[in-house]
Amino acid sequence: MGITVPSFLRFILLFFTVLILAAHLRLSPSKPGIFDTSYSNSNLNRNLNPWQTLKRNIPHHPLDPLTIQEINKVNEVLKSYQPFLNSFPSIHFLSLDEPDKVQVLKWRKGYPLPLRRAFVIAVLDGKSHVLTVDLNSNKVDSHDINSGSGYPLVSLNDIYSALEITRSNEEFNKSIIRRGVDFSSLVCSTPSTGWFGPDEEGRRVMRVHCFSNQGTANYYMQPIEGLTVTVDLDKRRVLKISDTGQGIPVPKGINSEYRYDPQQKPLNMEKINPISMEQSKGPSFSIEDGHTVRWANWIFHLKPDYRAGMVISEAKVKDSETGEFRSVMYKGFSSEMFVPYMDIDDSWYFKSYMDAGEFGLGATAMPLVPLNDCPRNAYYMDGVFATYEGKPFVQPNMICVFEKYAGDISWRHSEVMGPPEIREARPKVTLVARMAASVGNYDYIFDWEFQTDGLIRVKVGASGMLMVKGTIHENIYDQVPKQDEYVPLVSENVLGVIHDHFVTFHLDMDIDGPNNSFKKLICNHFLTNRDRPIDKKDIVLWYTLGFHHIPCQEDYPVMPTASSSFELKPANFFESNPILRAAPNFEKDLPVCHMKDSS
Repeated sequence: MGITVPSFLRFILLFFTVLILAAHLRLSPSKPGIFDTSYSNSNLNRNLNPWQTLKRNIPHHPLDPLTIQEINKVNEVLKSYQPFLNSFPSIHFLSLDEPDKVQVLKWRKGYPLPLRRAFVIAVLDGKSHVLTVDLNSNKVDSHDINSGSGYPLVSLNDIYSALEITRSNEEFNKSIIRRGVDFSSLVCSTPSTGWFGPDEEGRRVMRVHCFSNQGTANYYMQPIEGLTVTVDLDKRRVLKISDTGQGIPVPKGINSEYRYDPQQKPLNMEKINPISMEQSKGPSFSIEDGHTVRWANWIFHLKPDYRAGMVISEAKVKDSETGEFRSVMYKGFSSEMFVPYMDIDDSWYFKSYMDAGEFGLGATAMPLVPLNDCPRNAYYMDGVFATYEGKPFVQPNMICVFEKYAGDISWRHSEVMGPPEIREARPKVTLVARMAASVGNYDYIFDWEFQTDGLIRVKVGASGMLMVKGTIHENIYDQVPKQDEYVPLVSENVLGVIHDHFVTFHLDMDIDGPNNSFKKLICNHFLTNRDRPIDKKDIVLWYTLGFHHIPCQEDYPVMPTASSSFELKPANFFESNPILRAAPNFEKDLPVCHMKDSS
């Protein structure tokens, strides 16, 4: 008598939770309130119904993202396109095909927009199709079939396929039963795509690994160790099952709950009273035509992006002497995030994520939490993207913009050597554009912070859950095998695998125009050997910041945010301190708050 395998009651997707939400809550005129939010920003007249607003949107700037109408138009063009008449492809990327930089720089508000095109990457019959669609003529004006290496972003359809193939595999189901895991508590995810070794070369391969959510919402802390399913997405079959961890128990998830409401123990900390920056006259920034941000002496274009998450374009700062805007940066964004794990175990060697290029930082951006992710007077911006079916959906409250004051000092000096006594100080208020991507277990917070002295600070914060490894060891006094000797134990039966986070930024700097020169410092030998002209050229910088993460017990069950940043600082750009004449704060300018009588 054969083994009867129970059906999957819950088979949760980790890395594309946000796209599942989008698939179920896709924008529809018949459901105008489905994306309503309970948070209202009265100061900036935040519309509570993104569908009603966004479906009427039209582009105002050459770099404005595709609108709902334009995505629908692309979908119709592709449906009627001869090569796709018999079978519609899976859409892996659909975005604005940006006009040439020269066209953008020549454009002025009130001018006609450059030709609007859509850039599409689609997969059909195992082949990647790269197309551009002319949104004026409603025709495909270029179409190439990619013959090079690499694959497009993972789609929701890929996730569904990998999990469906896995759950229909008898050997996999038997392994779950042998490990004593209830199918109703089974949670599976799809780590990065990619082939490793000659048996996988040239195939679109995805791996599946699983967890148990028995007794906790934090299933990341309860891995089913050593069980990995390798799936060929195009041939829709299992290539290999590695089942090496049957002697490793599923961790019990002790104290792994991270949500606020279920907490049972007291914090054991003196209470911090609620705090908020109040702006009695409202915020000082404005958002024009949906994407152009004006604040103090800055103006820039801001848009959500499916792959990069958030893109800053045409950033200009006003000269303190002439009052004229001067260009600083044509475009800045996170181009990739590489997260390699340092474990050669059969179930770990392949865990080296390309979070932007494989999953999309915008695709995995969940709605920001008002008053916690962003302060009270924040403005929220929605992302409009396309599903794998080529239909539009909204990523609500994806980006927030707010002014920040944390008691920092912009500049100061006191003089006591002679009458009269001098005491001069200025508060530092900055403008922040923020988004957060929840790429599976990790959450990444991206900040672009603009200062009135012309400095731009770019910061990346990492929080969320560790990607942990199950072990037979319960405490640090157990004898640990050599391969796990340098892997810290963070909880009972849970190892925190050492890893890195490398975030690379594309920085197209245009200091007073596109023709800039690169100072020949340390990089001189490398640059000249490659014969790259670096004098009065349109130069793009690539900056990589990183974290080397050695996990510790304090990272369990959810890690406090760790941050790294870099600055783009003016040097001999202004004639003098550009905020010399900035006004100080006076008591009469600030709102008066009184402590409520507790009696």
